[in-house]
Amino acid sequence: MRRAVYPGSFDPVTNGHLDIITRGAALVDELVVAVVSNPAKKPLFTLDERKEILTKTVCGLPNVRVDAFSGLLVDFVRQRQATIILKGLRAVSDFEFEFQMALLNRNLAPEVDTIFLMTADQHAFLSSSSIKEIASLGGTVARMVPSYVELKLQEKFGPRAEPVGQKVERES
Repeated sequence: MRRAVYPGSFDPVTNGHLDIITRGAALVDELVVAVVSNPAKKPLFTLDERKEILTKTVCGLPNVRVDAFSGLLVDFVRQRQATIILKGLRAVSDFEFEFQMALLNRNLAPEVDTIFLMTADQHAFLSSSSIKEIASLGGTVARMVPSYVELKLQEKFGPRAEPVGQKVERES
């Protein structure tokens, strides 16, 4: 069985992530989407919320399951009996960092390969941090995230603001 792990913070999951998950799942028998628990970061969503959001988002993909981990990625990959780490790339700047991480992981676990997938061009500009910023400022992210993620962002930040330039009648 060919098993891969796609790690990330997924805070929140974007359509770019979903693109990589869908295409990655087509390449392997099982894809484990692994939510990273990183105490150094201050995520918007808790680890349990991120797992739940991802689980609902990928429920239509039968060979994808969601898990979480902390610690070394290669240890988690070995525990899941995977031989592939799947990474998504948006731009050349992503490649430099991810290439270095792939070499480190290869040094720690020579039996594990890293496969890079370029995200579809319509998602290349997406990042979880930009999604959070847009949503926190009342902007719409409907075309950038799955609908369930949009709902969860609205729960965190409230409904989207009135469009700029729209007149609001006020009492005098």
